[in-house]
Amino acid sequence: MCGIFGIVNFSKTSMVEPEVLRRMGSVLRHRGPDHSGVWFKGNVGFGQTRLSIVDLSHNADQPMLNEDGTVVLTFNGEIYNFIELKQYLIQRGHIFRSNSDTEVVIHLWEEEGVKCLERLNGMFALALWDDNSKELFLAKDRLGKKPLFYMLSKDKIVFASEIKSILQCPDVICQPNIEAIHHYLSYQSVPSPYCVFDGMLKLPPAHYLLLKDGIGKPQRYWKLSYGDKISVKNDRDIDNVRDELLQRLSESVRMRLMGDVPVGAFLSGGIDSSLITALMAGLSNQQINTFSIGFSDKEYDETMYAQMIAKRYETRHHEFVVKPEIISLLPTLVWHYNEPFADPSAIPTYYVSKLAREHVKVILSGDGGDENFAGYLRYTNNTHYSQKRGFSSFLKRFISRKFVWPFFIGSGAVKDFQRLSYLNQQKLLYYYRITHFHELYKQRLFTDEMKKKTAGIFSVDIMLDHYRHSDARDFLDATLDLDFALYLPDTLMVKVDIAAMANSLEVRAPFLDYKFIEFAAKIPSNLKLKDGIDGKYILKLAAQPYLPKEVIYRKKMGFGVPIDHWLRNELKDMVCDVLLSKRAAERGLFKRQYIEHMLKRHINGEDHHYLIWNLLMLELWFLMFIDKTLTAPSAIQCSEY
Repeated sequence: MCGIFGIVNFSKTSMVEPEVLRRMGSVLRHRGPDHSGVWFKGNVGFGQTRLSIVDLSHNADQPMLNEDGTVVLTFNGEIYNFIELKQYLIQRGHIFRSNSDTEVVIHLWEEEGVKCLERLNGMFALALWDDNSKELFLAKDRLGKKPLFYMLSKDKIVFASEIKSILQCPDVICQPNIEAIHHYLSYQSVPSPYCVFDGMLKLPPAHYLLLKDGIGKPQRYWKLSYGDKISVKNDRDIDNVRDELLQRLSESVRMRLMGDVPVGAFLSGGIDSSLITALMAGLSNQQINTFSIGFSDKEYDETMYAQMIAKRYETRHHEFVVKPEIISLLPTLVWHYNEPFADPSAIPTYYVSKLAREHVKVILSGDGGDENFAGYLRYTNNTHYSQKRGFSSFLKRFISRKFVWPFFIGSGAVKDFQRLSYLNQQKLLYYYRITHFHELYKQRLFTDEMKKKTAGIFSVDIMLDHYRHSDARDFLDATLDLDFALYLPDTLMVKVDIAAMANSLEVRAPFLDYKFIEFAAKIPSNLKLKDGIDGKYILKLAAQPYLPKEVIYRKKMGFGVPIDHWLRNELKDMVCDVLLSKRAAERGLFKRQYIEHMLKRHINGEDHHYLIWNLLMLELWFLMFIDKTLTAPSAIQCSEY
């Protein structure tokens, strides 16, 4: 696991400055503290900070070149099937100097070019320069587990694992992207390909960018399909599906135990992480280290269930209790996340990663279980989501011409209004469930100036576009497909990658093996969400031999954080000071009176913590990256590269 970065100037006479590369790497040392290096030749320069996991020797250091120096690669991630690929390449006549997966990618490119992506099973973001064809090749894994940002102009392209690395280039100007902020307010993170910095983009999951002389555009190389289904007609068929699920998940876990360093597990006490821990214990010949986060507020604490699993499988268990004294942590989180990020569970994820890094370099997690098997409460038909007071009124107002008209100032109103015809009640209900600030809230929040800047731009269109491109035959499958394309890569994977890599920790997710996902997509949706109310039905059947019923069938808690309580007490003064400040008001984005009213209602007992946290993380981002008046400890501890 690493941090990667680089520059390609399109003019062959425009030389890359080594000092700029070194500055780009200096702010990524947390992603790779074991080794750092740069390579430059004329108008091309690459760099990497390395977290050594596979082949700990210097033979595996990067950037890595092929034998004659015509291909150079900087690579972040792990290729789990690299040994199999290495044997194939040796048979094709390739010679290896290391035992790393990085060198496999280089030779696979030489052998197959862009098609090499079809063979890679892993998590990765990579950049490759082929001096023979003068092409730059950028690519991300199928699920978007590893980040890759880039800034493309007429003169050059700059890329990196994190935005702060690109910001080290002297000609980069920090300006906010209002459209990206508009979407962030809805989805709690900035959805790809948008970036909150004007002029920058994210490479989306399952895409590559092949650039020659500055010309090229992102291309998709993989798409999850829900079209084909396993035939299930009786109990024996259900048993077969259950058995194959276990076999495939066990193989996914086995592949992710590879490496030359110890491997542990995040153990929340939920069914996903508990099953991964159980399978690990059966496959490993060593005692497993497990790590949990607890809260003094018992409503959010799951440690008793984690302890139950740890005792059953005799793991070496570690726990950390998160307290509401987190004000000092917030600047560090803002710095590491690079963009505004409003998922409060980033806090315990950061702490459990910090705890784990004291003992291991690699962690297995249960991420992906909910998206594969409909585990979130929002998928069900009888949760409080569908019972919220005023929802019928919200539906009518959202699709009414009277409501949407203020967003169409000078934007071709009739055409944009007709796009809402895609919003049937099911889709609108799901949009209502997953968003923080939907369009109705934004109408109240935005100033007239902000409404003009976002006129005709609907955040719901992002969701609808994913629905339109799904081949699923029912609404549940289409919604799972949506979450794999939107929520998982842009929020869940970002949360885990940043929190873990801030602590120099690699996280692997067996549920997110692409072959396992393709299998899960073929399972009929009624075996995932039984009778519209029982999520993870088939996974629960598979887990019965491994986990106690108290874990399998308990009420889902998620990775919750008592932010609602903290905002009424320990964090109240700080939040009010930040969101109601003169500086925040002068940005001209939001109505101060609306925010003040929201804060008062929350303090008096209503629950608006998601909205408040969303606005807080955005304003702290402005203070750090645009105003440069908020400094994170890690920002001033960048050692020499």
